[in-house]
Amino acid sequence: MPNSNPARRPSNVTTRSNSFSGRGSPGPVLQRPKTEPSKLPSLAMETLRPKLTKILFNVTIERSIGAVQVLVSPESTVEDLIMAAVKQYVKEGRRPVLGCERAVEFSLHYSQFSLECLDGEEKLANLGSRNFFLCRRNTAAECGSGGGDGGNVKSCSKEAGVEAKFGLPWLKFRNFLQ
Repeated sequence: MPNSNPARRPSNVTTRSNSFSGRGSPGPVLQRPKTEPSKLPSLAMETLRPKLTKILFNVTIERSIGAVQVLVSPESTVEDLIMAAVKQYVKEGRRPVLGCERAVEFSLHYSQFSLECLDGEEKLANLGSRNFFLCRRNTAAECGSGGGDGGNVKSCSKEAGVEAKFGLPWLKFRNFLQ
């Protein structure tokens, strides 16, 4: 407990500082200098935002556990990402073995629930996502065997339409409200 006895207080200490109590006049106000962007060198503006050299993409491959992480430049195309993901998958020795390492045999999707394939010529910087799903384009034809439909590449949405059209009748949805 502080001693409130004025006799014990040192004589050189004042009771309160004027600046602390708010009764004193404020000191001189210092103006902050303003920066004009037109006078800054153009090199300083470029160093504020560095250019991306590589982007990390996560590509989940069909029937595989976990995503393959691939570093690719943002100027690359979807085909480049497919090739890099397949090479990384084979390099890591993942299972199941793909059996084919050609990028033409695979298609890239936003997710495993997306039926539309991404265009192979589209730039990765324009896609807006860094997580993708890679699946085989034609599961009937084996790689390099010339079997199946002769190399005719189908999109997943067309294959899903064919399956729905020629599927078993007892697997179709029925209207139970009637």
